[in-house]
Amino acid sequence: MDSYCGTRFLENKDDIVKLRGCFAGLWSLDDSDAVKNAIQQPEAYVMKPQREGGGNNIYGDDVKETLLRLQKEGSEEEAAYILMQRIFPTVFPTLLVREGICYKEHAISELGIFSAYLRNKETVISNEQCGYLMRTKVSSSNEGGVAAGFAVLDSLYLS
Repeated sequence: MDSYCGTRFLENKDDIVKLRGCFAGLWSLDDSDAVKNAIQQPEAYVMKPQREGGGNNIYGDDVKETLLRLQKEGSEEEAAYILMQRIFPTVFPTLLVREGICYKEHAISELGIFSAYLRNKETVISNEQCGYLMRTKVSSSNEGGVAAGFAVLDSLYLS
């Protein structure tokens, strides 16, 4: 885990702490401590299926119920999921237009940065930022897919 949290690439402990604060935790269901914590505090986690396209995430008390069911069944199904620390972004008022009608909603946005990294052993060949995706959705929705109709593509406005 440390290699993903900064200690492999940074030496300054203050910088490592700052970097770690930018990432949500991710765990496989093989991590018994993470599973135990998620059962005790299911509102702090989201279970995500490992498949393309997003959707079908599990939230709240359903996290606890699903984890307990998987433990009881002892099936291989648990390999299909990961646990992620739930992110609680800032909610803001916005105007959304659907089918020509303007709605005032409370929304949240998510910024994804695309990058490409290629190396050959210790030689970095390419490390480039390749673009971004900004999506916005109503804050009451747990789903966030644009193609599924839960979110809209958005643009950055820096001020």
